[in-house]
Formats: sequence, C-alpha cells, structure tokens
Amino acid sequence: MRKNTIRYITLLGAISVAGIILIQIYWVRKAFDLKQKEFNQTIQIALGNVAEKMAEYGQFNLPSTDLINQVSTDYYAVNLNNTIDAKTLQYYLINEFQKMGISTDFEYAIYDCSSDKMVYGNYVSAQGVVENKPIKALPKMDKLTYYFVIYFPERSSYITGKMDNWVLTSFILLFVIVFFSYALFIILRQRRLSEVQRDFINNMTHEFKTPISTIAIASETISQPDIVNTPERLFNYSGIIHEEAARLNMQVERVLQTVKAERKEFQLNKENIDLHELTKTIVESFTINANNKKGEIKLNLSATNYVISADKHHLTNVVFNLLDNAVKYSDKPPLITVTTINEGNKLLLSVSDEGIGIKKEYQKRVFDKFFRVPSGNIHTVKGFGLGLSYVKSIVKLHHWKINLKSEPTKGSTFTLVIPL
Repeated sequence: MRKNTIRYITLLGAISVAGIILIQIYWVRKAFDLKQKEFNQTIQIALGNVAEKMAEYGQFNLPSTDLINQVSTDYYAVNLNNTIDAKTLQYYLINEFQKMGISTDFEYAIYDCSSDKMVYGNYVSAQGVVENKPIKALPKMDKLTYYFVIYFPERSSYITGKMDNWVLTSFILLFVIVFFSYALFIILRQRRLSEVQRDFINNMTHEFKTPISTIAIASETISQPDIVNTPERLFNYSGIIHEEAARLNMQVERVLQTVKAERKEFQLNKENIDLHELTKTIVESFTINANNKKGEIKLNLSATNYVISADKHHLTNVVFNLLDNAVKYSDKPPLITVTTINEGNKLLLSVSDEGIGIKKEYQKRVFDKFFRVPSGNIHTVKGFGLGLSYVKSIVKLHHWKINLKSEPTKGSTFTLVIPL
C-alpha cells in the first residue's frame, strides 16, 4: 500500500470519526433538551395538582396568575397566597410525585412571613423517605407572600438516567471509535515496520555484498597457479579473506545477539568487574578509522568506586557499540571522551563525542531496532541500526539505565547509570 493511500485513508477516517462524534453529540444534546422539557412539564403538572389539593384542604382560592414560577432549571416556587401546613404539603408532594412517576430526590421549604426566612423544610429521597440531610439555603421570592419552593439536587443525573438508550449507543460508538483508532494505529505501525524492514534488508545486502565480493576476488586471485611464486601476495590475500570473514561473522553475531537480547534467550553471567581496567582494555583494542583519518579517545576515569557486577562479554559489547557509534557519526576526525564518576550510590559511565549530534525528534527513537538517524543516504553510515537497540536490551537486562544528551553539530553523550 502506497504512503499517500495510507495518508488519505487516515485523513478520511479522522474526518469520518469527527463527523460521527459531532452528530452523536448533537442528537444526545437534543434528546437531553427534550427530556428536560418533559421533566419540567411533568413537574409543573404535579405542583399544580399539589396546589389544588392544598387549596381544597385549606378551603381557600388559588391566585389566578403566577401560580407556579420556575426560578431555574431545578428550582420552583408555588404561590398559594395562604398559610401552608408543612406536614400536609409534604404528604401531597410525595404522593403526587409518585403518581407522576417522578423518582428523584427533592428538597422543599415554606416561606415564613414573621421571620422572613425559608423554614419547615425537609430532604426527601426518590423513594419518598424523609432523610436527615442538610438542606441547601433556598433563595426567597420577593414578589410572593405565602408560597413554598421545591429544589431538585439530582435533576441532571435523573434526566441522564432516563436516557439509557442514548448512553448505550454513545458507549458503543466510543468502543467503535477506539477500535477504529487502534486498527489505524496498527496499520500505520505495520507500514512503518515494513519500511524499516525493507531498509534493513537493503542495508544488510549492501553491508554483506562488499566483504563477499572482496572474499571472492581474493579467493580467485590465490587460486591462480603462479601465486605460489609470490608468497607475500598469497599472505596478503589470505589476510584479506580472514579479515572480511571476521567482519561478516561480527555482523551476523550482532544480529543474533540483538534477537537473543530481545527474546531474553540467554542468561547473564555476572561477575565482579573492574570497570576502569575493562574500559582501558576495550579502548586499547578499539581502532578508529573515520573518513580515512585517525581520531583520538581520551579517558577521564575519575570514579573512586568502580567495581560492578555485570556480564563481562555483553558489557564489552555495549562499550564497543557506543565507541563505534561515536566514530560512525563524526564528520571529522573523531574526538571521543570516556568518563566515569560516582554520583551517590551510582556509577556513571559516559561516552561523549563531538560529532554531528542527533536532532531532538530522533533521540527517543535511536534505541529502536533497525532505526537509523536519517542522513540522506542509508549507506552513508555503515551498520544495521541494531547497535543501540542491543545496548538498550543489555542495559535493561542488567536493570541499569542509559541516558542520551545530544545537540546537532555539537555531539552526543551516552551515559550508563549503574547502581552500586
């Protein structure tokens, strides 16, 4: 599948998902508004019935206007224009709400002219049971004299609870969107892995082709009958074959080690290691040859506690990979500094260079398998993109940490954080 096709699919998918979400939000909102209107109408009817029964019970006439006032979405005032008996009002409210199917908590209070306050209130549950809960300070109505007020503290959740079908469809839609997003993520990830795998195969072919061609030429030369008359040439060509075979073996071994490290197919053979002595040995055996120009490795081993528990073989490979990486990404004769310091109960081993550095957007990905910092030409820098992936795996198996600090054109510093 072409890259542009995936982009179009991703864009259309994102637009479709956004459209579906907006439509769902619109209809849920419409349904909620409809339920609100239905709730308000039901409350108005119920409170009207309560007012009529109170008038019948108290034998007084109700006002012709402003009988029921909706102060806010969850607050109502009923103007009876006569004295109100609290117990009778509570009985009628509970009875009428149950008849109308209104099963939500409510608070009520009666205005007292003598104290100019809202009094005689109770908190009634959805089951019609009076509960001992603190009542909200309900506001007064300046234009009314004899009235009671009703407040619904759980109004929004009650209306939402009546929208079971809409809630269910919203959850189904959310599940579909999450599934679609995950599927799209998998497609994009597979696409990226496919590209990485293709680049790896191309690069591996290029890396193997050179030593194989060299071995083929050298072996063809030494197979000539007259080569025995020039033992020096025979010795040189046999040395070339040996070096290239070792190079091939090293590349294959690096791939195998990376695979084993990720699959955890080997056990670490830990032993007490003098890190300073091991580092000196590695540096002495490491040959720098960048851009056909010799470089330099400086040692600044200032740690006072440098004996660690580690697998010597794999630790050697880790340090070697870090040094090799510093050489590869140098656009001038490499200047590499290896430093050790103690920091609290930790030993820090740093490999610093003054090379091309790594851009910030690539720094988190340099430890990914097969990833190589773009350099315009995949073969400009030798390797498979496995070195730092292997380093990360070994560091993780040792329960250490590795940090990276880098700035383009100024170089990079990889630091192993080793608990003592």
